[in-house]
Amino acid sequence: MDTTPRRTLRLAALMGSVALPLAFLAMPGYAQEKPKEHADGPAAAYEPSMTTLGKLKLEIPGRKPDDPVITPAEFDKAKQIYFERCAGCHGVLRKGATGKPLTTDITRERGYEALKDFITYGSPAGMPNWGTSGELSEAEVDLMARYILIEPPQPPEFGMEEMKKTWKVLIPVDQRPKKPENDLKRDNLFSVTLRDTGQIALIDGGTKKIVKVIDTGYAVHISRISASGRYLFVIGRDAKLDMIDLWMKEPSKVATVKIGSEARSVETSKMKGYEDKYAIAGSYWPPQYVIMDGDTLEPLKIKSTRGMIYDSQEFHPEPRVAAIVASHYRPEFIVNVKETGKVLLVDYSDIKNLNTTEIEAERFLHDGGFDSTKRYFLVAANARGKVAVIDTKEGKLTAVIETGGQTPHPGRGANLNHPKYGPVWVTSHLGDETVALIGTDPEGHPDQAWKVVQQLEALGGGSLFVKSHPKSDHLYVDAPLNPEAEISGSVAVFKVSELGGKEPKYKVLPIAEWAAIGEGQPRVVQGEYNQAGDEVWFSVWNSKDKTSAIVVVDDKTLKLKSVIKDPKLITPTGKFNVFNTRNDVY
Repeated sequence: MDTTPRRTLRLAALMGSVALPLAFLAMPGYAQEKPKEHADGPAAAYEPSMTTLGKLKLEIPGRKPDDPVITPAEFDKAKQIYFERCAGCHGVLRKGATGKPLTTDITRERGYEALKDFITYGSPAGMPNWGTSGELSEAEVDLMARYILIEPPQPPEFGMEEMKKTWKVLIPVDQRPKKPENDLKRDNLFSVTLRDTGQIALIDGGTKKIVKVIDTGYAVHISRISASGRYLFVIGRDAKLDMIDLWMKEPSKVATVKIGSEARSVETSKMKGYEDKYAIAGSYWPPQYVIMDGDTLEPLKIKSTRGMIYDSQEFHPEPRVAAIVASHYRPEFIVNVKETGKVLLVDYSDIKNLNTTEIEAERFLHDGGFDSTKRYFLVAANARGKVAVIDTKEGKLTAVIETGGQTPHPGRGANLNHPKYGPVWVTSHLGDETVALIGTDPEGHPDQAWKVVQQLEALGGGSLFVKSHPKSDHLYVDAPLNPEAEISGSVAVFKVSELGGKEPKYKVLPIAEWAAIGEGQPRVVQGEYNQAGDEVWFSVWNSKDKTSAIVVVDDKTLKLKSVIKDPKLITPTGKFNVFNTRNDVY
């Protein structure tokens, strides 16, 4: 440990006129010259950020005599960096999530030097090397080391009063069409997220033309469709939920509400007799979900997810709501609570007397989808390298499966009919090139059910989504977070009928090259089929100031079919076909 006068003077400057006890700033054994490995792999590049929390105006918490000197301007900058780069792993209140806690009792024991080194170099365990990668400057690393030595600010709560203030019915129900007023082929529309503009583009799957660009919340995370196919629901990371009526002569927003400060999930009721009756949305902050009227988005009931972690039985103050899906077997919403490792089956048949089944699954639940029968819901506990299986018909946990890869990230997954193992569900991984195929047929293939029956190797780490279709003989695997441009701009395609062989091979489709957009280093992300299942669309996601595109591939021939370019198509990411999304076809 450096104990030169220069280091002592620097610490004194950081702490201002009040000397911080050097006992905790100079703990031996914590600071490091340089680790053997930097965390610069594709998994570390994935930032589950809390972007909009970083923009909130928050006060510096009550100062303590031994706090480091940090000005209000520095605090605002550090707060934004923390929420955008760190909170997704370490928690809003720094009490830990997929990453370790960074509460002041821990950070002060580590000390300034150790914290600065850790932020600079990262760790092989998954902490990104923010300094050596160039993501943070030396001054920003210094700022963040000081920031996590002071108490964290707490964003405001968001209850019914705050929610109702944001709720607007833009077009009352009685003023909306009684029947469709346009000739759009609605089931083949795509809702495309324009991430950095706070918009979605409705694109006609037949003509490949933009029907309309609609202002929404920031960085729309998902689009969902009501059971009738009439209403499109989109939710931004800023927790702004918009409801779009596809029956109108020109599809337009008819209602909007903000459900918190950060959010990721929305779904609608699908059970017979409850079609279009309710919508539900879940937030990262505050940790809660809200059930709303399905025609107006009026908030009806808010439920907190704060509670005990399923295995340690310790209280967690901010368990985030991850994926939400609607059961096809019961009038229930399936709500996945990330940090506590619980899956909630929320019965919406009587929301006044809400009945919830709490299933202990695994911590760090993230995203997932149904098997081909829509009975079983498979959700990735990504930081644990596992997939939990929920039987939505019986209302219980069926299995927890180790996927054999680093950080499963399936999106909604992909369902295949394997030539040897029958029905399987697929996930790729953020941290490596593996693709896991899990058996999902306990009646027809009981020996393979709820096991990884085959592991494929695709292009490399950094995959976010896999995609197939009941009518297709192909499985597509992207790798948008891979550090190599050639890989992040391509997709791997496996032929399903050949998966029974010893060493299945994949074909590489150079999607970014096909887009021919010139400048930039675009990433290719999230394949999505059209309604017929004979085309698959990929986003070629470039920076905001450069040209992006959507590439359409002929699923039969794996040849380029068309490229969609439009000045309005800025930073396209997720794409959601109305028919496939409404019917959980993937």
